[in-house]
Amino acid sequence: MTQQGLADLNVPERVLRTSQIKVHGEEGFEGMRRAGKIAAECLDMLAAHVQPGVLTDELDRLAREFTLDHGATPACLFYRGYPKTVCISPNHVVCHGIPGERYLREGDILNIDVTVIVDGWHGDTSRMYGVGDVPPRARRLVDVTFEALQRGLAVVKPGARFGDIGAAIQIYVEAQRCSVVRDFCGHGLGQVFHDSPNVLHFGRKGEGELIKPGMLFTIEPMVNLGKPQVKVLSDGWTAVTRDKSLSAQFEHSVGVTESGCEIFTLSPAGLDKPPIQGLG
Repeated sequence: MTQQGLADLNVPERVLRTSQIKVHGEEGFEGMRRAGKIAAECLDMLAAHVQPGVLTDELDRLAREFTLDHGATPACLFYRGYPKTVCISPNHVVCHGIPGERYLREGDILNIDVTVIVDGWHGDTSRMYGVGDVPPRARRLVDVTFEALQRGLAVVKPGARFGDIGAAIQIYVEAQRCSVVRDFCGHGLGQVFHDSPNVLHFGRKGEGELIKPGMLFTIEPMVNLGKPQVKVLSDGWTAVTRDKSLSAQFEHSVGVTESGCEIFTLSPAGLDKPPIQGLG
């Protein structure tokens, strides 16, 4: 799709990021449910196509067609110059891998990250996939990363602080002899793709902004088998582990309720948790 083609879609008037954390009512939660459902269903659809010999660009094409066919807009396409619909990050790619002429290979693990816009609201989610027979150490990394996300989600409730999320993730991951990437973080979202606050996946309990009902944000820990340091390649997007160790990531979009949080991007088919495609 060309930039003109995207401009012809029904893209809502842009809402700007601010330093103040936005608090939303039921209208926002309903919008996030619609967007989150389509994003999750897109990742469900891709599961059957994650096979040896498939081009990552083909997965991107399928995701773009699915998004448009369901009345949504691909949020990443042309965002700050990004050229594709989804990010696909295999093996030692931490995040923001650009789909292209790379064939999936037996034993690969990969993260696919999709964001769609539905009636102005963003649904942002990612999950891990495996290709064929995946080595045990890669399966373990995926399990650890999924559990790290669950521990972060479990502490989200009114009265907690954002540092509690990071602490829960970091303590667990490091106890598993893995490391948390510090260069990237979760973020507020809603009618803005990347809004306040930044949601760190490391930190100290009791620190950070107070979590309040109506806040919307992502939690998306990136976990490395080796050291946490990353570098960005010359394309300006693809981030990889400096020591070439494997990396994994899971992401959900959530809204804070009066008693906890609502996860907007759960898989309707239950495909967003291990054992997952290729990792059973």
